[in-house]
Order: sequence, then C-alpha cells, then structure tokens
Amino acid sequence: MKKLYLSRTDRKLTGLCGGVGEMLGVDPTIVRLLLVVIAIFSFGSAFLIYLAASFIVPKAPIDDLTAGNPYRYNEFYQNRY
Repeated sequence: MKKLYLSRTDRKLTGLCGGVGEMLGVDPTIVRLLLVVIAIFSFGSAFLIYLAASFIVPKAPIDDLTAGNPYRYNEFYQNRY
C-alpha cells in the first residue's frame, strides 16, 4: 500500500495534489481540477481542509527521488534553484 506524501517533484502550491495523484495512480491535474470544483461547491471549506492537510502530511523522503534514477536527485535540486 502506498503512503501519502507531499510530492517533491510535482508541485504547484504545496505538493498535496501531486502526492494524492501519485498515491492513487491518477494524473495530478485531475486531482487539482476536482479540488477546485469541490472548493467552489463547498464555499471554500475544501480549501481550508487542503491547507490543514498540507501541514499534516509529511514530505516525500529523498530516497524516493533516487530509487529509479540516480540522476533524478540532481535534476530536482538543479530545477529548484
């Protein structure tokens, strides 16, 4: 079973939608669109839940970045700065 982590590579704001997408095996863009639709129909309370979850869910370990490709770690930090 996969664990939920904040994505270090697929982030727009906090990486939560990227992490949910990785955990479920779904494109994170679909997760982001669903979050926006749910936030509109819930009058913004979904956004508050998103912020709370962003503080609670841990970041993905660095080991996950280098598991498949040893150069991925370098790509992540080169793109970050």
